[in-house]
Amino acid sequence: MNKKSASKNKSCQQELEILKEDFEDLKQYLDELREILPVAICTLSSFWVIADVNRAAADLTGYKPLEIIGQPIDFIFQEKEKLEEIKEKAEKGTEIVSEETLLTPKNKKEIPVSISIVSRKDQAENLIGYFLSITDITETKKYQKQLEERAKELKERATELEESRTALMNMLEDVEEERGKAEEEKNKTLAVITNFTDGLLVFDPENKLALINPQAEDFFDIKSRDIIGRPILELSTFPTIEPLAKLVGAEIKGVFRKEIQIKENLVLEASTVPVMREEEKMGTLVILHDITREKIIERMKTEFVSLAAHQLRTPLSAIKWTLRMVLDGDLGPITEEQRDFMEKTYSSNERMITLINDLLDVTRIEEGRFLYKPILTDFEPICQFVINSYKEEIEKRKLKLEFKKPEKKLPQVMLDVEKIRLAIQNLLDNAVRYTQPGGKVTVSLKHVKKEIELSVKDTGVGIPKDQQERVFTKFFRGVNAMRMATEGSGLGLFITKNIIEAHGGKIWFESEEGKGTTFYFTIPFKEEFGEFLKEF
Repeated sequence: MNKKSASKNKSCQQELEILKEDFEDLKQYLDELREILPVAICTLSSFWVIADVNRAAADLTGYKPLEIIGQPIDFIFQEKEKLEEIKEKAEKGTEIVSEETLLTPKNKKEIPVSISIVSRKDQAENLIGYFLSITDITETKKYQKQLEERAKELKERATELEESRTALMNMLEDVEEERGKAEEEKNKTLAVITNFTDGLLVFDPENKLALINPQAEDFFDIKSRDIIGRPILELSTFPTIEPLAKLVGAEIKGVFRKEIQIKENLVLEASTVPVMREEEKMGTLVILHDITREKIIERMKTEFVSLAAHQLRTPLSAIKWTLRMVLDGDLGPITEEQRDFMEKTYSSNERMITLINDLLDVTRIEEGRFLYKPILTDFEPICQFVINSYKEEIEKRKLKLEFKKPEKKLPQVMLDVEKIRLAIQNLLDNAVRYTQPGGKVTVSLKHVKKEIELSVKDTGVGIPKDQQERVFTKFFRGVNAMRMATEGSGLGLFITKNIIEAHGGKIWFESEEGKGTTFYFTIPFKEEFGEFLKEF
């Protein structure tokens, strides 16, 4: 296999790895979504064997997943003839919606349920199984029975009345039917709200609390009777609700999703959704999702990466200086062939050290301790320093570099100089690395309103449009970029974005594949940076 084929195969493997990661992320999202659904869902094989169940299904049947997975569907349904009839319909391709039958849970006490079945097919339209949803209709049946008994009483009385009362009874039956429908819908809604695993709060158009479900009561350790009817700002008098009240009070008019810490061991993701009827806003729904476990896992992952990176950096540094001593002749003369191997080894070790440093920067970002030494300083010399460090590389790659300086001296800004240098270096490094020989890199610095704006423009390969949304995510590298340079961690732009945002700035880009890319970022002047100063 020649080098070109090997490079192409490696590129394809990298593309497959990216697609695999995206698929795994999507699968994880779907699995998490299925687990939080209040509706019981079972995944069945084409032979009607239970392949998987969500949490609601396990709760409804009383079986743990390991007890029920691998069992035939007959294991939980006792009406054999009815079940065979449903199977036959489903196997013919008929979508089964709201078929009623009896479910036999682990405690053997039959439960009336409504089931829906949808076939699962692969890309070739071959049947691979079914999705089965199960809804407990016990309360609905009880209510229907009550309605039937009530209707029977009314009919018996109707026969004893005169013709004039017969017409009145017909009217009452119609009213009762409509009331029953309305009551049934109300009960269904309340059942969903009551049993929802996330906390729910509903505010009326005047921003007064109209409803809170039991899960939200548990989150805040409070009873609904103590807070129902209170406006959002008044809720801040309750210590446990104060973080949410302040957050929602500022955002109640729009849609948002933010994290809040209620207690030391409870972190919630709060989302608001406007409740609309036609074009009229009827109130606001606040959804509280417990992400404590996810935050713990995220912290453990960050701690592990930090520990591993620190442990790796020490031996890599020792290797670096040993190689340097050999290359400098401190340990005796070496042949040209030995020097060539040592230089390659030294270069590879440097790349490992750079990767370790990037991983440590990422962990510091995630732990919120990335900026160390903010000082009031001039921006232009920092930019010039980074550009000067790339002059040799630019000449080596036969590129043109232009630095467009501002006409007037820029005001001073509050910066962590080392981190801002790293941000500019990451942008300039990408521009130089992904621009073909003969291309041009332009760095522009100017004063825009109350901010300093820096842009790095290149005439390189550009970023494919379908990949632009992922540019600032961890470990992302464009497919065309990987073809040009196989080296790179995909962390540079993620780190740069966090550096700029930590300084109160913004970062964005414009790009067209094959025509180049321009990255921009802004940093506010010191008078706009009061909150940043307070932090330090």
